[in-house]
Amino acid sequence: MKKALLWILAIIITLSSAVYQRVTGPTYPYRGKASFLGQQLKFKLPRSAENTDSCRVVVNLPESLSDKVQGYLEFKKHKTDLPWNILAMKKEGTRLVGYLPKQPAAGKLEYYVHLVSGSQEVSLTGEKPVVIRFKGPVSPGVLIAHVIVMFLGMLFSVRAGLAALNRQENPTRLTQWTAVLVFIGGFILGPIVQKMAFGVFWSGFPVGKDLTDTKTLVAMIAWIAALASGRKSQPKRGWVLVASIITLVVYLIPHSLLGSELK
Repeated sequence: MKKALLWILAIIITLSSAVYQRVTGPTYPYRGKASFLGQQLKFKLPRSAENTDSCRVVVNLPESLSDKVQGYLEFKKHKTDLPWNILAMKKEGTRLVGYLPKQPAAGKLEYYVHLVSGSQEVSLTGEKPVVIRFKGPVSPGVLIAHVIVMFLGMLFSVRAGLAALNRQENPTRLTQWTAVLVFIGGFILGPIVQKMAFGVFWSGFPVGKDLTDTKTLVAMIAWIAALASGRKSQPKRGWVLVASIITLVVYLIPHSLLGSELK
């Protein structure tokens, strides 16, 4: 019964960290509110898109404003001194729709969405632009396998940490499973996804600054150290606990932060 409760706790911690990582990541849609013509507007703007086509940007308007408001996109390539481009948004019922031009894999644009009514105008995101990154299409099967294996790696990592705290439990098998799952998910499936999306297998340390790749490397090193701490006996509980904590911290770092970027 105690082991069942520990598994339930591990699942709760893993799901919580996965949700946190997802909603805080720089590729998660930018959600916000803006006030215009006395009304509060909710919006969701894309920060990631496949480069197979232009990226559709949609702003939903209240019916009372749909005939009064027009909109346009203002955009340029990220981290450049190039001039800003302007594209008018079209009306589709109560929605304003615009299209950002597709970019090469790992290419980024920064953009604003402006609403206009007569002499009044507002930028939905104020003075800060939204940054969107384009990527190549990734095979759904490979992506799903990568996500599942990395999720299981995190689950077994948490469970191994809890086993290290439980003197009545041997953490050896859980430590071994964690190392195997992190290796398969982060160093086999992960590079395949990276290659499909951005054209390179690895862009973390020591060849690049991709934080997702680098943090996976840190987690892998931590579990190798935990396994090595036991040599022919069971891994030392302190090392397993530290590896589990490092992995949790690593997973809490937003996904795709300092991700692959076209130079």
